[in-house]
Amino acid sequence: MIYIGTFLHTTNQQEESEADRRHGEFNLLVDAENRDAALRLFRERISHFRNTSSLFEGECRIFLSRLLEFDKIPKEKAILTNYKSMAGDPLMPYIGCSYPSEETDGCRIINWNDNTPEIDGREGQLFVKFEVHQNGVSHE
Repeated sequence: MIYIGTFLHTTNQQEESEADRRHGEFNLLVDAENRDAALRLFRERISHFRNTSSLFEGECRIFLSRLLEFDKIPKEKAILTNYKSMAGDPLMPYIGCSYPSEETDGCRIINWNDNTPEIDGREGQLFVKFEVHQNGVSHE
């Protein structure tokens, strides 16, 4: 079975200044025999990152917020997972690490400028755009 764990985390909570404390979320993916094996592998991987990287620094707490289980992945259509919507315009920059490992942290700095992301200092590439018109929604 394929398991995707979605986790929330807080790091550097010992810091007095809020600007020095961090929070966020991440996913772990594993092909495991069962739920218990997946959870064990998730714990091992998190511990590994704590010991070999700066991803889970300082006083850190990690919460499993969702566990998805798939016996197979469809070939005809993509599966949407972990959609998140937040109130307000995006303001604060954040660090995103797509595929961290021992060799590289795979991290990028995402900053927002007029509701357009800047990724490592470069404007984000628009992938899909929907506009609302008087006679409906258009898709580009």
